[in-house]
Amino acid sequence: MNQNEFMQLVNPFKDKLFRMAKRLLVSTEEAQDATQEVLVKLWNRNESLEGYKSVEAVAMTMTKNYCLDQLKSKRAGNMTIVHSNFIDSQASLQQKVEDKDTWNWVEKIMNDLPEQQKLIVQMRDIEEMEFSEIGTILDMNEQAIRTALSRARKTIREKMIKTHHYGIG
Repeated sequence: MNQNEFMQLVNPFKDKLFRMAKRLLVSTEEAQDATQEVLVKLWNRNESLEGYKSVEAVAMTMTKNYCLDQLKSKRAGNMTIVHSNFIDSQASLQQKVEDKDTWNWVEKIMNDLPEQQKLIVQMRDIEEMEFSEIGTILDMNEQAIRTALSRARKTIREKMIKTHHYGIG
């Protein structure tokens, strides 16, 4: 397959890849990078693409996986952004220290969650995505997502209560 044929193949869904990446990564620049990365990977595999029924489905899966990998590696950075919004700018030094300590515990607890629950909490509570969007990306039904999110929040809540009552995690 030459470059022209490849572009004719991917042009119909190239924007869809970008929108999915943008939805997951939020940043336009990161979404453009992700889309470019996936297209390069597709180009490198172009000989083997002819065996697939839907190149678009392969490309969407590659985009989802690439973006989720990016989110996992950026999780700490995203938490810091949310953390800065969480703290009251007028709070006393004591309150700021307590807020920072609490946020550090939440982050530590989240890192101990099962991978699927971590991703769902990340997408729903931090990225503020809709259940339908999460379902499309993770290939799960909305009820399963709600159940996993509920379990993750319960785990976080229980461990935070334990930490506050006993001072240990």
